[in-house]
Amino acid sequence: MASVETAAEHERILREIESTDTNCIGPTLRSVYDGQEHGLFMEKLDARIRNHDREIEKMCNHHFQGFVDSITELLKVRGEAQKLKNQVTETNRRLQDDGKDLMSSMEELKQCRVQQRNIATTIDKLTHCLPVLEMYSRLQEQMKAKRYYPALCTLEQLEQTCLPRAGQYRFCSIMAENIPKLRIQIRDTAMAQLRDFLESIRKHSDKIGETAIRQAQLQRSLDSSVSPQPRALIGRRSRREAAAGTESDGQGGSPSSEQDSGILDVDEEEEEEVPGAQDLVDFSPVYRCLHIYTVLGLRDVFENYYRKQRRKQARLVLQPHSNMHETLEGYRRYFNQIVGFFVVEDHVLHTTQGLVNRAYVEELWELALSKIIAALRTHSSYCDDPDLVLDLKNLIVLFADTLQGYGFPINQPEPPPEPPQNQQVLDQDNYSPIPVSTEDEFRHYTSQFPLQDPELEKLPFPKKLPFSEFVPKVYCQLKEFIYACLKYSEDLHLSSTEVDDMIRKSTNLLLTRTLSHCLQYGIKKKNVGLAELVQVIINTTHLEQSCHFLEEFISNITNIPPDTVNATKLYGTSTFKDARHAAEAEIYTSLNAKIDQFLQLADYDWMAAVQGGGALTASDYLIDLIAFLKSTFSVFTNLPGKVAQTACMSACKHISTSLMQLLLDPELRQISMGALQQLNADVQECEGFARAGPVAGFQGDTLLLAFSDLRQLLDLFTQWDWSTYLADYGKPTCKYLRVNPHTALALLEKMRETSRKNNVFAQFRKTDRDRQKLIDTVIKQLRNLITQHHA
Repeated sequence: MASVETAAEHERILREIESTDTNCIGPTLRSVYDGQEHGLFMEKLDARIRNHDREIEKMCNHHFQGFVDSITELLKVRGEAQKLKNQVTETNRRLQDDGKDLMSSMEELKQCRVQQRNIATTIDKLTHCLPVLEMYSRLQEQMKAKRYYPALCTLEQLEQTCLPRAGQYRFCSIMAENIPKLRIQIRDTAMAQLRDFLESIRKHSDKIGETAIRQAQLQRSLDSSVSPQPRALIGRRSRREAAAGTESDGQGGSPSSEQDSGILDVDEEEEEEVPGAQDLVDFSPVYRCLHIYTVLGLRDVFENYYRKQRRKQARLVLQPHSNMHETLEGYRRYFNQIVGFFVVEDHVLHTTQGLVNRAYVEELWELALSKIIAALRTHSSYCDDPDLVLDLKNLIVLFADTLQGYGFPINQPEPPPEPPQNQQVLDQDNYSPIPVSTEDEFRHYTSQFPLQDPELEKLPFPKKLPFSEFVPKVYCQLKEFIYACLKYSEDLHLSSTEVDDMIRKSTNLLLTRTLSHCLQYGIKKKNVGLAELVQVIINTTHLEQSCHFLEEFISNITNIPPDTVNATKLYGTSTFKDARHAAEAEIYTSLNAKIDQFLQLADYDWMAAVQGGGALTASDYLIDLIAFLKSTFSVFTNLPGKVAQTACMSACKHISTSLMQLLLDPELRQISMGALQQLNADVQECEGFARAGPVAGFQGDTLLLAFSDLRQLLDLFTQWDWSTYLADYGKPTCKYLRVNPHTALALLEKMRETSRKNNVFAQFRKTDRDRQKLIDTVIKQLRNLITQHHA
């Protein structure tokens, strides 16, 4: 059975060897050698090989004759092939000989075709390169001729169109590298021209303004029958013409328009008419720079730069010279510069699209208007020549008309300046009542000032007016100022109500600013005595009473009733009242300062012994002080009663307070009873002065109340009435109601120190020892009282 399976396996292996690729026969043969019957397999393999050899031999014997026939046929074909080869070789030789001429012609044709193609390529490249070269040449000519805006357009066309078409050439790359540099050069050159233009119009703004103002004068002088041209177009080229000039410049302009100065030369003598203000200015640098920066995409940068520079120039133009107020020419030049500045801005506003806008110009105008008003108020305040004031008014009116013609509104003219002679009148015043000896003198002064005093008129000559020369002089100056304001209002096209309002407001400015400052200065300056201050109070009182006469005077010359609705009231009453109050306060201050000078002479012996027998006399310094006060208050008879009473009460209170401060001075540590007795004598002298009534009007012992605090304190110590004080303290009917326990305690401690230090042998004397104990007891009770009261 095993041999049968082995035989079958060997048969399978043989079939597999016959049918399998030799590359895969290895595993098959390995299976043979892995078995035990490989000898048998080799025998079968040999038998199989022999069978195949026999089959091959049979097949070769079967096909041998055909093979011989094929070899015979092949030998015949070799001979024919040799003949064909010879024929082909001959044919090829003849073809080569015949094609030499054709190949020569074809080579020539090839060369011609290559040359033709090269020529066409060259023509095509030149077609793209020549415009680049021509445009670059045109660019160089434009740069040389300073036609920068066309040059910028050429640069853009060269960069965007021509160079991309030309291709990659070295000269194209060089041109491309130079284009940004040329743009920067054009931008910087245009900006330099703009700077020159700005500098030029800054220097010549007064000439431009002078021309514009002259045009306004011509307009005002035109016959009313002639149809008036709008002022906004006087002397200016039409906006369409200016715009056309801008467009022509945009197309290249002419070299003659490339002026850097910005100011054109115009021979006024050869012109039949005054040239327009804008005709003096060449605005091409502005237009050119605007176009260039617009093309470069930097329009915002240019607008910001232009507006910033013009704002700076506006501040310079609006800054007046320090001596402008000295001559009319100074004002004229100041106005000319301002008009010139805004004429230029108005032209730029209407001939450019957005370089400056209406809001920007209005902002500049608001700034200028406030600066102009401030400058006029400052400088006109130094003007003391009425003719110069009127000339200035006419100049202001012309200035306003000119700018209103260009669309810059001015609400109202600057009010007339206040004459500064008040200070001179005040300095020259002698602060003495005016003496009059005859009726003519009396009428002379009453004609200058409306004095209404029937009692004074009844007095015989010679007599004195209550006020000094300052009053009629100031009143006359006020009337002259009102007349000047009326004349100033001429040609201002104001209604009667507006004239009345302007006069009243201007008069108020004079009263509240100039005159008020003069009075305050005169009151506060050094070396002004009490007599002068008294006269100032009398003067201001009479001037205050005369204010309603000024109201009537203004109403008479303006024909506007004073009770008209919304009519401005004069502030003279408050002005003179304030000055009078300031003089009164200065009287109180000066009087107290004089009292302090006397008190500085006080030389108390705070350790003085008690004087026995006889009344003490007041201190010398206090006697001199009382004498001074008596003589001073005798001068106050002409003052209003309340002023004199207040001054007298203030002086007495100041004396009382100063004496109290002497007692309570922290540096004063010891006070004897003898010193208190001397101080008590001085206070009695002051009380005698108060009882004598140095100033009329006090009721009863009102003036004595100024010394009541000091009086009760001294009575408490000199009478040593502590039992009453301690028992009645806090009651409304207390005898020593005005004595503060703190004050009493401080003074008592100073007396205790005196008792301790001066009485060396006090412990050996019963009286001194008892007094010391008494002081200690009172001090203890006062401290308990203070503690209880505080709680």
